Amino acid sequence: MHRRTRFALVAGLLATTTLIAAGPTPAGAAPAPAAPTGTPLTGEPVGHEHDFVDNRGGAVAPRAGARVAGARFNKFGTPARLTGKLATGLSKDPVAAAKQYLKQSRGLFALDAASVDNLQTVSSTPVGQGSVVLLRQRFGKLPAAHDGLVAVAVKAGDVLSVSSTLSPEVAAPEPATLTQAQAVTAALRDAKLTRADLATHRVRTVAMPMPGAPARTAFEVVLLSRSGELGYTTFIDARDGKVLVRENLVNSAEAESEDNPHWKVFVSTPTTGADSRATWCAAAAPECSRVVLDPATGKAWDIDPDTGVTSQTTSGNSAYSVRFWDAASPQVPATPSPTRDYTYPFTNQWNSTKCDPTTLASPQQADVDAATTNLFAMHNRMHDWSYHLGFTEATWNLQKTNVSPYGKGGDAERGNAQQGANTQSTRNNANQATPPDGVTPTTNMYMWQPIAGNSYPPCVDGDYDMTVIGHEYTHAISNRMIAGPDSGISSQQGGSMGESWSDLLAMEYLFESGYVPRGNTPYVTGGYVTGDLATGIRNYDMSNSPLNYSNFGYDRGPAVHADGEIWSATQFDVRRNFISRYGTGTRTLQESCANGQTPATECPGNRRWAQLVFDSFLLAATGQISMLDMRDNMITADALRFDGANADLLWNAFAVRGMGAGASSGPADIDPVASFASPYTENVELTFKPAGGGAGKVARLYIGDFDFGSTPVADTDPATPIPDTFTVVPGTYKFLAIGKGLGHKKFTQPVYAGVTTAVTAVMPSNLASSTNGATAAGDGVNAQNLLDDAEATSWSGTGGVAGRTVTVDLPGDAAQLVSRVQVSGLTGTMMTSVRKFEVLTCNARAGQDCATDAGYRSVFVSPDNAFATGSFRPKIPDVVIKSFTVRPGNATHVRYRTLTNQCTGNPLYAGEQDNDPRSTTDCASSTTPGATTVATAEFQVFGS
Repeated sequence: MHRRTRFALVAGLLATTTLIAAGPTPAGAAPAPAAPTGTPLTGEPVGHEHDFVDNRGGAVAPRAGARVAGARFNKFGTPARLTGKLATGLSKDPVAAAKQYLKQSRGLFALDAASVDNLQTVSSTPVGQGSVVLLRQRFGKLPAAHDGLVAVAVKAGDVLSVSSTLSPEVAAPEPATLTQAQAVTAALRDAKLTRADLATHRVRTVAMPMPGAPARTAFEVVLLSRSGELGYTTFIDARDGKVLVRENLVNSAEAESEDNPHWKVFVSTPTTGADSRATWCAAAAPECSRVVLDPATGKAWDIDPDTGVTSQTTSGNSAYSVRFWDAASPQVPATPSPTRDYTYPFTNQWNSTKCDPTTLASPQQADVDAATTNLFAMHNRMHDWSYHLGFTEATWNLQKTNVSPYGKGGDAERGNAQQGANTQSTRNNANQATPPDGVTPTTNMYMWQPIAGNSYPPCVDGDYDMTVIGHEYTHAISNRMIAGPDSGISSQQGGSMGESWSDLLAMEYLFESGYVPRGNTPYVTGGYVTGDLATGIRNYDMSNSPLNYSNFGYDRGPAVHADGEIWSATQFDVRRNFISRYGTGTRTLQESCANGQTPATECPGNRRWAQLVFDSFLLAATGQISMLDMRDNMITADALRFDGANADLLWNAFAVRGMGAGASSGPADIDPVASFASPYTENVELTFKPAGGGAGKVARLYIGDFDFGSTPVADTDPATPIPDTFTVVPGTYKFLAIGKGLGHKKFTQPVYAGVTTAVTAVMPSNLASSTNGATAAGDGVNAQNLLDDAEATSWSGTGGVAGRTVTVDLPGDAAQLVSRVQVSGLTGTMMTSVRKFEVLTCNARAGQDCATDAGYRSVFVSPDNAFATGSFRPKIPDVVIKSFTVRPGNATHVRYRTLTNQCTGNPLYAGEQDNDPRSTTDCASSTTPGATTVATAEFQVFGS
């Protein structure tokens, strides 16, 4: 396999009438709390030193006789996932059927009848015509924690899928010898927190399943910092004090009547600096554009359902929002309104004063009341919208008081508006901390401001961007619903999907509500806060992305935000196919579906897709999930809710993005095996044939735009396990062919069933390849990296940007025709990536002195924006390899000279852009690497 050489990760910027999905009915004890995880919205992951940790040792092999064709096994040696019709003719009661299946499958799960009977029913959730049953192991009297779960999809006595982290070691663990206080001390030490840092903590005694060994008694310690930016669930061994598992919980007008509260809000994002807010009310009124009520309580958002009394501010049953300028400032909700007229003034002060920090002390206070109210309203809207899709008390949603008998309550979403506004460095981010059910979750919304050499957003307040707010709230949804109440998402691929679901469901909420956020399309995340209307905070607009499963790790290594865009591209295709089949319906129908008044089976395609996403969460019995696991969960959910009517649509969409029938991967796999074949269409087997200079030579073929981080679909090297043939569904594909001495060849080719048999890539020789004998010397370090036919390595010119030069001595003694070059700026630090460059040639055979500057003539000066980047920051698609035609001529030597990089050459990153005296924003005058260093990954030279 082609394992990739990775750059070291560079710290980034941010581091109802009828319910659509009825809630589960409780059985026995109330569900235990969940401990989901998550990550911030943007940039590289923050707090990486506190990522998910599992110190329990490696996986054990499945027992003899337990293997099943196509099954993937968990670390306990039992099946992690099984799909298909696994059993038939069982009890019509879903819980009884699930337990019957497990008793009949002792050879797989190694649980005797008594152990199965001892399983706790966490939930039994109706999904369409079937149910998802979630069961948890108990070891003695202690409930399993983190693992020990099994989710069984049951329909009319048939078992359709199983997801499991069951352990065959069922003995009661040895009792604790440490105290809960000692466990808290150990967890604080591990998290590098002090007791003074804590806002809240909780401890309970659990059993931790161990691979190949009896369970251990453990203390589950939940820690949340006062800032809300740090949160962990740490499982401490109750006998020796060691950390067994750690989960990261942070994913970084008119006076009105008291009976009809009014909220003035930006329904999606501000469109201009003007006050374009709408008014929402608890009851219909001429001036109100939307009636909003909590579907759980039937009351207004500002009402405490326990007392029936209004808070007269941004506090209610589903959300509690406060300003949070810093830890020392008062953390208070919006200014109380006895008339419940929450229509605070908006002057756009942060923007109009260009991030002047003195605005916080002005009478307008940077419009903090308007910001806090907007955040409060948007959190309530996400609560209400997701409630009708199945995120209810029974699936551990966010509410102060649970009016149904399910869940724990006491966990309304806390929103910290303008988080860190009084500091200089807390900017350009958003994050969500989602602790277990019953413990308050927190979202932090930040101010946005240009930062020299890093990012260049406008001076705006993130509290007004619903694409960001909805993104963060969805982290709570996915982490609470996946793996039951004790565990959330914890795998690399799972974290990537978590970021994607957050983008997708924020988009879907806005679409179903009839609102369009700022952006060139309605499918851009963060267009308002970043000022980048093309792709926002992401590399791609999710509706126009070339990514597929083989590209995992394409953005300089595995990263949940970038790799999440692979899932976004796939899911957008699925959603688009559902719309093609079922339409989008009328605005009235969309609203009726969003309000839970019309069942999913009668709703437009986009709503059916969204329902399957929510249903798929319930089918995961572990947070250690892969994209293929969740593909299977969606297909199973379709079988439960729509009787499998859309299996063809789902399989074909997944196949186009590399998650087809032959794909394979584990949850932490950064080199998944992609498959572009579907069981529902006539697939095409293709042979990769390099031609031209590549004829008879070793080359590899990728689907998509990326070499670095990606896995090829075909390879002509007989020494690798990848064959030169591959299978795809018919369609039009973007290909990238690469070979040593051949450089990069990008092309697009249609594939027709029964017609196309080969992918032929005409690949000319790369005259500047070290494989062909070329050598390089000049400024900076690693000049030879420019000649290795790979974007995974780079050259850096230091001590300045303009004029950094590398001279390439072309192979052989004769002069060769030079008419085209290819350059790549894909480097580890994006601001140092080349933007403008010059190419010069020299012909020693014609008597020119190639050892002196005088011997060279300029044959090409690139445009100023040869590698054009957006207004926010450079992104990977902006700097991958590109081709440039130069003035043709014979040469023995070619010089590559940089003129600007992204920092020094982009006028959008130049000059003073704010009124904050504490910082400068001009990139070229900053002390960041971009001011003095330029980098390039590839310089390739061709005669044609």
